[in-house]
Amino acid sequence: MAVIAGPAGHGKRTAAIRALWQVSLGERTGDGEPLALKVIRPDWDKPEAPDIGSLPDQPGTGYLLDVAAEISSWEKPDEVAKALVSHAETLRNFASYLVVVADDHSWPEDESGTVGRVVVRAKNRPAPHRVATKHLEYLYRKPERARWLNTATNAEGTAMVGKAAHLLSDSSSPADAARLAEELAKTENSDEGLKTAIAAFQQWRTQVVNVFKQTDPADRALLIATLFLSGDEAISIQSASHRLLGKGPQDDVEVILSGPDLATRLRTIGANVTGRHATLDHKPGYAQAVLNHLWQQRPDIHKHLLKWLDTITAPGEPGASRLVAISALLVELAITENDIKVIDQIRTWIDNGNSSTEHRQLIAGVFAQAAEADTLGPKVRSRLLDWARVDTESVATVVALVCQSDFADHYPRQTLVRLRHILDRPEPDTAVHTAEKALRGMAARPGHLPRVWATVSKWATEPGNLAGHRAFLTLLDPRDDAHPLQVLMEAADQSSEVRATLLRGWNASLADARVATQCRDLMIAWARARAEGLVPHDLVTDLLRQVVTEHLYTSPVAALVFGEPGVQYDEAVIALRKDLQLPVLAQTSPASPEATES
Repeated sequence: MAVIAGPAGHGKRTAAIRALWQVSLGERTGDGEPLALKVIRPDWDKPEAPDIGSLPDQPGTGYLLDVAAEISSWEKPDEVAKALVSHAETLRNFASYLVVVADDHSWPEDESGTVGRVVVRAKNRPAPHRVATKHLEYLYRKPERARWLNTATNAEGTAMVGKAAHLLSDSSSPADAARLAEELAKTENSDEGLKTAIAAFQQWRTQVVNVFKQTDPADRALLIATLFLSGDEAISIQSASHRLLGKGPQDDVEVILSGPDLATRLRTIGANVTGRHATLDHKPGYAQAVLNHLWQQRPDIHKHLLKWLDTITAPGEPGASRLVAISALLVELAITENDIKVIDQIRTWIDNGNSSTEHRQLIAGVFAQAAEADTLGPKVRSRLLDWARVDTESVATVVALVCQSDFADHYPRQTLVRLRHILDRPEPDTAVHTAEKALRGMAARPGHLPRVWATVSKWATEPGNLAGHRAFLTLLDPRDDAHPLQVLMEAADQSSEVRATLLRGWNASLADARVATQCRDLMIAWARARAEGLVPHDLVTDLLRQVVTEHLYTSPVAALVFGEPGVQYDEAVIALRKDLQLPVLAQTSPASPEATES
């Protein structure tokens, strides 16, 4: 094990990857293959108290765990550090290794020699020009462009030979160097392409400042509309800019015929106009630079801008088809500002009067991406936990939508914790239904069902655990996707423990009157899945026979077995009743006192 500690911008993560790569080549597996390299995401149920026992321990693997952004928030860093060292000793028995990336001061190296001797400190920044050059050579396979980074002094001794070399200095971070290499690699190999790359690397600061100096409010509104609707028709963009200013279509002909043409105005703000369409895509990063400038220098527009975005992203509006691009702009804004207040500001956008699914998905997309940012991510994930606990249905719904995204793949434990809080809401509202859909979707994702089942089955057997009972019944519902149920039925057919767990979950759920309707619906769904051959006929029959026998006179079971006044059941349910072969059915009719009482 090694812990690489040091300040941000010192190439710790790259050093970790390099160390693991060298080990993987030197310590090959029994088959002669290099060790597998994997990143461990800090997916803890409680980020302030990481459960090191949940870390993977596959043989022949080099693991990288980056906790630099969260280690300072650990409640007992000494205990976590000792647990990591112990885990690494276990890994060593499997020919596996662990490198941990920490911040400058939080690793408790003075607690003991065991914890202290694994630390390696990053004290110097990697040479930025060398980083950028090596990226061009080996990552992008464009070594000829390294000439732009030549640090040799020209004949006059006034500047460096490379026309982009001046963009980096000894204080530049490896991330800056890597970003410059990326810009140089993706531009045209020409003087004009170099100018574009330099402007993009500098985040178009000079151009953006000049645009705001040289334009009036109408053209600035046009710029804002263009950056969000880039690629749309120019007339549509102009209409959106009028709405941002709170103005309708112009009725004064003299005003309409005054001033420059629309295409001229668009080109003045940096847009490219082709035919009827205008775009900023030819200037990579320009739209983001404008938005960042606007956010920093015009803070009073935040509320108005977000409200306007609501209108242009509503169904049928021009921004509706650009939700992904708009979401990307907003999340990049939050990450580059590295300020949780940006996320908090967007959170207030949830309850601004637009309750459409598109609106909530837009915000959820922003949160999901921000939750995975290196520095901002831990704070966002903490916010998602807080919001999952709140009473507001709309906010909980958005968190549940986040749990339907790739967040569930990257942070499965944290996803389940947040879903549990939402599923524990008193009423089965939109947030609960959205969380149920997220849970089903997560279970259907490759590799996640064992974890979901282990967690849900534990919840479900806890007395009075509403969230657990809802999750259990949702996971076993074949109506949207029968695959999870089919896998669990196959497991139950082979394992008495899985079968017993299913019965315990059913018994606990049937004892909770709050999920009675859901229990009834699931029994009917099982009957239909059985009739359609989606699940093993005899196994489902036997499981339901045991459940029904124990809970015959509870409402859901009684409704299934005896029927309900005014409710007509289909052939699948009637066939199930017959196959259950309950002795009580021969003695009890729907009109009997027992049936009436139930």
